[in-house]
Amino acid sequence: MRFRDPRAGDSWAVVAYGAEQRVSIPVLRARWLTATFVNWSFRPESVQALLPDELTVDEYEGAAWVGFTPFVMADVRLPGLPAAVPGLPSFAETNLRTYVRRRDGRDGLWFLSIAVTCPVMLAGRAVGVPYSPGGLSVRAEGDSVSYAGSRWTDGSSYHLVVRPGDPIEPTERDVWLTSRWRAYTRRLGMIWVTPVEHEPWPLADAAVDVLEQTLTGTAGLPAPLGEPVVHFSEGVRHVRIGASTPCAAGPGPGSS
Repeated sequence: MRFRDPRAGDSWAVVAYGAEQRVSIPVLRARWLTATFVNWSFRPESVQALLPDELTVDEYEGAAWVGFTPFVMADVRLPGLPAAVPGLPSFAETNLRTYVRRRDGRDGLWFLSIAVTCPVMLAGRAVGVPYSPGGLSVRAEGDSVSYAGSRWTDGSSYHLVVRPGDPIEPTERDVWLTSRWRAYTRRLGMIWVTPVEHEPWPLADAAVDVLEQTLTGTAGLPAPLGEPVVHFSEGVRHVRIGASTPCAAGPGPGSS
């Protein structure tokens, strides 16, 4: 299976398996661990209605996709901390996101919501990241991983129990559903972009034992078109998040 290599000048139309840019001066470093990706397909117009005008919903095989992703943030290090100072204690985070493109064709994430237990992360609201405080938990229970949480702002909640399976060689769809190297937000009438760099996600199959959630309904989504596609990952350990910057208005894909 071949995936796009940005260093080789491959088309923006295909999602890249590895990071698309170096984040040489990160504003945040972390490990993202014990992650589960639950992705549902929707009609594109249902998701487009939730996006700002500057972004277009990305599609895979004619459908828009929305991902529910709970995981653990570990060893989070803020700007200016020397290497001898330990990072923040580990904490749970859960995001609900969809996949979008700007007019220049570059793909990325748009977060419909993010619940987090660490109040320091709420500073991301300054550039439009939709953080909300909540009570979240991640627990290993035998051969299963259990995630549960609720947002304090609106009471939205979830309970997910998965049984991770064998590691997989990712297909094109697997990469499309899990690999994104920038996030878009909207603040002060502008779209902002935040770059991220880390090693490719190591993916495994996952069986779902329990899946109950009200996050998609609260976000304004209808019922999905089918059953979710689910992946598990032990995580990535070298996450580098860059500074958020406003995007310049630009031409569409293919313009000269």
